[in-house]
Amino acid sequence: MTEALAIRHVAFEDLGTFEDVLKERDIRVTYMDAGRGRLREKVERRSPELLVVLGGPVGAGETTAYPFLTEEIELVRARLSREEPLLGVCLGAQLIAAAAGAKVYPAAVQEIGWQGVDLTAAGADSPLAELTAPVLHWHGDTFDLPTEAVHLASTPHCANQAFALGRHALGVQFHAEVRGAAIESWLVGHAHEIAHAPGVSAPGIREDTRRYADLLESQSSRFFGRWLDGVGL
Repeated sequence: MTEALAIRHVAFEDLGTFEDVLKERDIRVTYMDAGRGRLREKVERRSPELLVVLGGPVGAGETTAYPFLTEEIELVRARLSREEPLLGVCLGAQLIAAAAGAKVYPAAVQEIGWQGVDLTAAGADSPLAELTAPVLHWHGDTFDLPTEAVHLASTPHCANQAFALGRHALGVQFHAEVRGAAIESWLVGHAHEIAHAPGVSAPGIREDTRRYADLLESQSSRFFGRWLDGVGL
């Protein structure tokens, strides 16, 4: 049976709507939690058809504080070298960028909340074209584009919001996968960040979630389905 394996860093940042799409295609979904030892060995032993590296509240460059990130970068680099389907979300996109040799560093502005993304010409010709609704942003880091990457999306404060490496690898800095029903877990799990982010509040994010989440859920399913078609899954 075809398997999609997701590396998870915190429990509430899961596959969200993407999981429904995978199950509709009879693709088995497996989660592995980062930081629990021998992650690369465990993943490569399973050899999943799709690897998804999810988000989390640490930075891709914090390898001294969180050594398991080095193992994840090595795993992602090996996957890229074999041109196997790979999706990175937020931290996952940063890890793909780092594995491909690009610099990851603190952004000038922390992006938290609902906002649209601006697609490049290549992005408008990609599955990302399905995402016309605002998406959820929750990151304080950014990255340079890897060499040979195709730039797909940006925002005014973050030039590199999405990129592709060939047909097999996609990195998205934002969260298209989030379910509206899950937002309370995000608000609790990231309460410290909310408290220290200028102009950001839990009630404001909650209200925007009510406004945008339903539309995003349908659009994100179409986006992810198109991307899976493109990688042969």
